[in-house]
Amino acid sequence: MDATPDSAACQARLIPMLRALANPTRFQVVEMLAKRQLCRTNQILAVTGLAQSTVSQHMKVLVRAGLIYGTRHGAATCYQVDIAAILWLKRQFQLWLHDCC
Repeated sequence: MDATPDSAACQARLIPMLRALANPTRFQVVEMLAKRQLCRTNQILAVTGLAQSTVSQHMKVLVRAGLIYGTRHGAATCYQVDIAAILWLKRQFQLWLHDCC
């Protein structure tokens, strides 16, 4: 989907992403995943210092927003940034700011 930033389809994808990233903890998690490429839930718990249930809720929001995805490895879940989604988000900012910056 390469719709313009003001199209309804684009906004339907963009708004949940921006809402998810507006939370400082979720922003920190995405930043960490971008640097490490892959993190298990216990690593995220260690960095955030939050309870398992709280981290699980944050991860669920990020997954629903399409920014990350998780894969199960036994009892653990490993999370990764969805590179295609991040590139799409970057492109939307470029389209918004094309004339001003």
